[in-house]
Amino acid sequence: MRAHFCDVICTTVRSTKEIYAFIHTTAESKYLDKMRCFRKRSALPVLGVLIFCLLFMNLYIEDEYVVEEDKRLRDASTHQLNSDSYGNTVREFSNFSSSINVTYQILAGIPIARKRFLTIGLSSVKRKKGNYLLETIKSVFEQSSYEELKEIAVVVHLADFDLAWCEGIVQDILRKFSHHIIAGRLAIIHTPIQYYPVLEGLKRNYNDPDTRVKFRSKQNVDYAFLLNFCANLSDYYLMLEDDVRCAKNFLTTIKKVINSRKGSNWVTLEFSKLGYIGKLYHTHDLPRLAHFLLMFYQEMPCDWLLIHFRGLLAQKEAIRFKPSLFQHMGYYSSYKGAENKLKDDDFEEDLLDIPDNPSAILSTNMHTFENYEVNRAYSSAEEYFWAKPPSSGDFYHIVFEKPIKISKIKVNTGTEDRQNDILHHGTLEVGERLVGTKKNKKCTTYLRLGDFINGNFEIDNLDRKVLFNIDCIRILVTKNQNEWLTIKSISVWTTETLNQ
Repeated sequence: MRAHFCDVICTTVRSTKEIYAFIHTTAESKYLDKMRCFRKRSALPVLGVLIFCLLFMNLYIEDEYVVEEDKRLRDASTHQLNSDSYGNTVREFSNFSSSINVTYQILAGIPIARKRFLTIGLSSVKRKKGNYLLETIKSVFEQSSYEELKEIAVVVHLADFDLAWCEGIVQDILRKFSHHIIAGRLAIIHTPIQYYPVLEGLKRNYNDPDTRVKFRSKQNVDYAFLLNFCANLSDYYLMLEDDVRCAKNFLTTIKKVINSRKGSNWVTLEFSKLGYIGKLYHTHDLPRLAHFLLMFYQEMPCDWLLIHFRGLLAQKEAIRFKPSLFQHMGYYSSYKGAENKLKDDDFEEDLLDIPDNPSAILSTNMHTFENYEVNRAYSSAEEYFWAKPPSSGDFYHIVFEKPIKISKIKVNTGTEDRQNDILHHGTLEVGERLVGTKKNKKCTTYLRLGDFINGNFEIDNLDRKVLFNIDCIRILVTKNQNEWLTIKSISVWTTETLNQ
């Protein structure tokens, strides 16, 4: 398969410099400048083929969830991109870090005056059966505390071209959520039809019928315009669908997760395993994501494009957290009213025991295997730390940004498919009195809390047993072992954080 793609690329690309210019997305401006110099009718199709072939090859190699029939259909769809519609799209976006030039209609609410922590974006169209938008908005607000409401903004994009329907939905929202609109935490927008690209006669990739191609292509554009509007409203952006139920205090859990990953690079954090529900982004990435969805709006569904986007920004694997914070509740799909009973079986509405995992510097002297780094254990994501067989004296070290009171610590080693890769002999210690440089701190005094039993460690009511404020946690290997070591999760619950 790879040889086939190489043949296609070699016969369509005139020089390796053109390939280099495209692959290195950090040189996007050079790529666009060079593209303008090509002849409209000869080079744009060539570049279009190259872009799509590279994306397609990446999709073929990496996406494990695609069935064999989809692979066959994708192979058949590697034809040349439509030069007119695609070329016009590319020419419009000269700077991927800038916003798209769109004049929105503000149907309700006012532009968010104060920058929030999180913007929640919902895009909605008229359904043949059922309408779950009002229930979704209600769930967002009802599952948030008064303090959490101060930190969120909700933007609803009514993306249907039926203006009478849009007006009816606006009136429904005004009747039920006027106090949230007055408080400046809810806005409703609409993008006029003249800003949309061509939605008829699109390519039938994967042998989808014309109606489905049009539906999913427009959906990509709907989300692109929504992302573009939300780019400067907050620090983070959460993508939801319009038929979703939220977990209690979901914002607090999201903040804990973000805080625990402080210092690590990520593009997308996933709080649901379904479609584009519960996908979290930095808002500084939204302009690029909006451009990306518009460039490839007719190629594939939105959730597939989101996977490619994070891959192009060097996050090759999904970072998904359990339990899920959002659940699909709609019974009828927005596409033709078809039944859609899809549910996230990892969803928990009442999250009673989510760890805090305060910001910390993580380190180890064990031989880490490939990219299974230390930060993968200090997280509730579906990932883990993996090291070659440890020796006596090896350690996994956590240094907190400030001294804290800890109520509970829980560590699990081994996984379902690596049940013997546990810590067979080890202890857990907490320490105080930091010394050393900023990136190489350690505690001078440690208190042993106990041994690992069957690869696991757990202690409760620690704030009643340890009188000092804790600076460090250390997992210490006490005996050589032949098996590799997997640390699946390290969870820390705090009672208070002390200000220094």
